[in-house]
Amino acid sequence: MRPCTLRRGSSPLLAMAAILATGLLFPRVSRARTNQQDKPSSQNQSGADDKSSPKGDQASDGTTRLRIRVTNSDDKPVGNASVYVRFNQPGGFLHKDKLAELSFKTNEDGSVKVPAVPQGKILIQVIAKGLHTYGKWYDIEKDQDTIEIKLDPAPRWY
Repeated sequence: MRPCTLRRGSSPLLAMAAILATGLLFPRVSRARTNQQDKPSSQNQSGADDKSSPKGDQASDGTTRLRIRVTNSDDKPVGNASVYVRFNQPGGFLHKDKLAELSFKTNEDGSVKVPAVPQGKILIQVIAKGLHTYGKWYDIEKDQDTIEIKLDPAPRWY
């Protein structure tokens, strides 16, 4: 078996390929010094970050908790109404945002508690028997919010 040697007339591309192959086959050798140099500086930075953000003060995580109250035109609570909450769910680095949906039923007092959803544009739709269907986009910026929805009677068809 002959050892691999480069000739004088070989292209620089072949030399670059040999260097890259060496770096890929032996990554610990090529990264050993950079890891040792980065460790002390990353520890110092993490210590500084801990001091600047107090543990008791929690930052808003960008979610909101909603309470939706559904009534009819006489201000009586509407029980067993279907409530749909739609919002954009981030898809990640290379993925598109997608529309997520949660569905609920109102209780006897006409209210629904929605778990944490992202702040921003939220579509709320309500469907109840004998009442006009409701749908509206809301721009929610608070951590907790109560939304009052009044449903009109359904139109009569003759």
